[in-house]
Amino acid sequence: MKALIVHGGWTGHEPVQVAEIFKKVLIGEGFSVEMSETLDCLADADKLKDMDLIVPQWTMGKISGPQCGSLCKAVGEFGVGLAGVHGGMGDSFRENCDYQFMVGGQFVAHPGGIIDYRVHILDHNDEVTAGLGHFNMKSEQYYMHVDPSNHVLAATTFEHNGCTMPVAWKRRYGKGRIFYSSLGHVAKDFDVPEVLTIIRRGMVWAAKGKSLIT
Repeated sequence: MKALIVHGGWTGHEPVQVAEIFKKVLIGEGFSVEMSETLDCLADADKLKDMDLIVPQWTMGKISGPQCGSLCKAVGEFGVGLAGVHGGMGDSFRENCDYQFMVGGQFVAHPGGIIDYRVHILDHNDEVTAGLGHFNMKSEQYYMHVDPSNHVLAATTFEHNGCTMPVAWKRRYGKGRIFYSSLGHVAKDFDVPEVLTIIRRGMVWAAKGKSLIT
């Protein structure tokens, strides 16, 4: 299988370091991995449709119309998987609603900054979260706009208002599979075994969708 990791944007989310973690994980799962430090590759429709998985690790920034169009078409029409984490996928391209609609959510805030919080596994039967128990995090707790059609795998509760917020979800966009986890503020967050397991399994699940298209 082929994967494309596109990394850049705001450096506070350590896009290079996190992208290298993803590359190592995907190679371990048998992927051929291409890395890009520019969004220009997203305008190459032929390149994108040849991928099994695209992993954006690009916080904020701007995506052009042709770039977003090619990305959405690769996922929706050709079944290429899309998977990512935190602001690298859930706070990319704040001005582009088409991208946000595909992802199924958009960052709003992280009240309190770096805090201790609990992640609750909601679906213990799904292949992404099977065998995992609830676990603790010390990081940013993402408050997000979310699509109610998402299949939520894990959630967290905010102390300031008692709101339960999705932490990880999967969804479909046309023929493609989408996976997102709000965990992964910086590279050290992936030292938490559950965080790394969730994104590893989520990326693999998203990528497998293309091969199942008949």
